[in-house]
Amino acid sequence: MSEPLLDELMVQQQLPAHPNDIRAKMWQHMVAVIMLNQTGRKAVKYVLPIFLDRWYDHISFSLASEQDVKDVIWPLGMVNVRYTRLKRMTDDFLIWNGDDATKLYGIGKYGSDSYEIFFKQNYSVEPTDKELIRYLKEEVNVFEIA
Repeated sequence: MSEPLLDELMVQQQLPAHPNDIRAKMWQHMVAVIMLNQTGRKAVKYVLPIFLDRWYDHISFSLASEQDVKDVIWPLGMVNVRYTRLKRMTDDFLIWNGDDATKLYGIGKYGSDSYEIFFKQNYSVEPTDKELIRYLKEEVNVFEIA
């Protein structure tokens, strides 16, 4: 997966398929959300595939050295903050029941809305993010969004 992600699709639409490991895909989704926070999506579309090649799931990530992670996420900026969010989110993920994404450290409204849309197929959420709104309108054909 080390090739950059496609520009015309959202990051969430391009996570690797894991039909037998939904927990890995959920964790990868949360990683992408944290990477997208205060960062241009083009940088994330380059860094995320490299990151996921090294750390496929929360278990492999929990064994990673801090410096190795920081070296990979460096192009995204805010390296110390982003590392802390990834680490603490992963710690929370180990005991998370998969219901409310805001229970995970570093996951706010955008991450929760994204999780509701892409994992729960809950299209009644009211996102404020323009890309999530566009996705609901154009890809899911939900037209009644504020």
